[in-house]
Parts: sequence; structure tokens; C-alpha cells
Amino acid sequence: MTSIGSKLDKVLLTEREDWIDGPPHELFRRLRKECPVHWSSRISEYPGEAGYWSVTTADDIYTVSRDWQTYSSERGGVTAATSVFPLELTRAMFIGMDPPKHDRIKALFQAGFTPKRIAAHEPEIRAIVADVLDRLAGQQTCDLVTDVAQPVVSRVIGSFMGIPPEDDDVWANLMNSTLGASDPDLSPDGIQGVIDKDIPEIFERCRLMIADRREHPTDDLTSVLVHAEVDGQKLEEHEIVMGFFLLVAAGNDSTKATYCSAMRALMENPDQRQILLDDMSLVPSAVEEALRMFPAFAHFRRTATEETELNGARIREGEKVVMWYVSSNRDETRYAEPDRFDVRRNPEHQAFGAGGRHFCLGTALARLELQILLDETLKRYPTMEIAGTPLQVESAFLNQLKTLPVRLAP
Repeated sequence: MTSIGSKLDKVLLTEREDWIDGPPHELFRRLRKECPVHWSSRISEYPGEAGYWSVTTADDIYTVSRDWQTYSSERGGVTAATSVFPLELTRAMFIGMDPPKHDRIKALFQAGFTPKRIAAHEPEIRAIVADVLDRLAGQQTCDLVTDVAQPVVSRVIGSFMGIPPEDDDVWANLMNSTLGASDPDLSPDGIQGVIDKDIPEIFERCRLMIADRREHPTDDLTSVLVHAEVDGQKLEEHEIVMGFFLLVAAGNDSTKATYCSAMRALMENPDQRQILLDDMSLVPSAVEEALRMFPAFAHFRRTATEETELNGARIREGEKVVMWYVSSNRDETRYAEPDRFDVRRNPEHQAFGAGGRHFCLGTALARLELQILLDETLKRYPTMEIAGTPLQVESAFLNQLKTLPVRLAP
């Protein structure tokens, strides 16, 4: 573990041992105060990787997020380590593009995420959650990650994309392995296995769905992507494939991560859970607090397109600039007692990004899904308890639990 007393200029922020139990909040607290834009010279796990700047305060992340001309998503990828996912594939997703191409592609995807379309899914999402929770009948214990969160999020995003229910497990495994490539439990074969096996399977499965929707259009999101046009242009096949991957990956990881962390926080803070049980109208506020304290993705990254200065740090052209949401969402200048879970807080936060062109497309769906999950879980199991040691995904990118063993009732 990095010693908090050590010199900050020697600190390497993505060292695996510092993230075993989740983000190193004590270190981030010190960086926000003493060195808000911090240089790490290397990533030990990936010897060929260049160093990176860490942006830790809410104001600075806000600045970087909104200045796509200076801080590019397309130039070097969107994670601190460039080598964990092929750059050409990242650039085929709108999350890895800059305007104007980003805006054209994202506009096509937005056709599937209109408020009306999301709202129309509420009864279906509630039925999915109820069905998964009903399967626990008669059980005394379960794992909230694998027995509740995973099947719910897989079926919700699957229903949006037109994935048949029998393929949910396959897609969940592909997403967990690809995004969790640094965790030996989620991805036993590591990054090379992702590149050699998982990505080719994702492409092949997507191609089959795309070909089917071209012949037989439906009302699912895959069909929307295949047939949508902006300014007379349709998406190219690799853009559809990577767009499909982006939506399924985000739908798989973000809601699962925040729901499980929210339930853990409620079990660890029974006074807050009781406030919620006494007034279930606070569920949306509790969701925002969980998003603030436990953003599903610890960071996203940009690359400087020119020499620039940020909060006193001189950043050179081509250098990585990493925005740490797990830090900015606990920024003392924004939140009183930022490490305290408070279901009444109803905060603004940066869990979906900090505005600008890359603000998360799926915010309305994520919020609706999280509200239904918390609501239905608390109604059925108001006295659920943690029944073992929760384990965190070993990653400085995915901020989520891989196990959360619970006792459903005392």
C-alpha cells in the first residue's frame, strides 16, 4: 500500500495493491488538497505504458470534460492504460471519438434513448426485477452481485438491444471478461485472452444480429442502429458492432456496480436504511447519493492535443489526462462530510461524466433501473444483512463489487 506519508511525486496512482479493497480514498483526499493535478511516471503493470496526469477535483474534471478541443477522447483511448483495449476499436465507439464525428454518431444512438422510450420500459423493467427477486423465494442467503444484479441488468439491456434471454449469460460473461481484464476471477486469460477470444466472439455475435435486423427489422435498439440515418448517412457495420458493445457493456456494468454498492451502504448504515424504509419517496435521492459515492467507473481519460496548463500543472501535447470520478465525487469543496452516506443528500455528481459532449447517454435508463431495484429489494428484504466479506473487482477502472454475500432476513 502506498504510504500516505510518502512523497506525492513518487506516488503511482494505479498500482494494483492500492485498489484491492476499492479506490484509495485517503490518497485521493491528500491529492485534492496538496497536488490536485498529479503526475504518475508509469503504470507498473504495463511497462510499455507512458505516465499520466491525474485530475482529482470536481472543478478541474468539469474543465477537462467540456474542452474536447484540448483534451481529446479519440487521440489515445479512454482509459489510463492504452494497451488494455485495441485503440482502433475504441475509436469505433462514440465514447472514443471527438466532434464532429462523435456528435453525428451519438445522435443516431440517441434515437433509442428518448425519455418517451425509456419511460415506456418501466413496467417491463419492474417485471424483470420482480422475477429475479422471486427466484430467491425459500433461500436464506444469496450473492447480490451474481444472483440479483447480474441477471437483472443482463435482461434489461438485453431487452433493449433485442438479445434473446437464453443468451444473457453469454453476453454477461463476455462483458465482464472484457472490461474486467485485470481481474483474474473475471478474466482468467487476461488481456491477451480478451483480444484473442472475447473480441472476435463479440464481433461474430453482433454481425449475426445485424444481418438479421437488416432482413427483419424490429423495434429493438439494434434495429434502430442498423436503420437509423443522420444527414442521409447510416452507421457502418464496425460502428454498429462497437456501438452495440458500448451499450451492452455500460448497461451491464454501471447499474450492477451502483446497485450493489448502494445495498452494501444501506446494510452498513442501518440508520440510513431506516430513513429510506420510513419514506420510500427518498429512493431517487438515495440513488443519486450512491452514484456520487460509488461511481461505476473510477476514471475516464483524455489526451492533450496541445501544451496547456491545468490548475498549475504544465501538460504537454500527447500526454494522458485521467479524470478520477471516485475522487471528484468526494470533493470536500462540493460536499459536506463527503465520505458519509446520506440518503437525503440528493447531490449533483460526476458519476455520468461532468457534462460536455461525452455526458452519459444512458442516464435516464440507469436512474430508472436503480430506483426500481432499490425499491423492490427493500420492500421484500428490509432487514437484509451482509453475510461474508464482499470482494472488489481488482481494477483501477471498474469500481464495483464482484461478490456481495447476504442473508436475506436475520
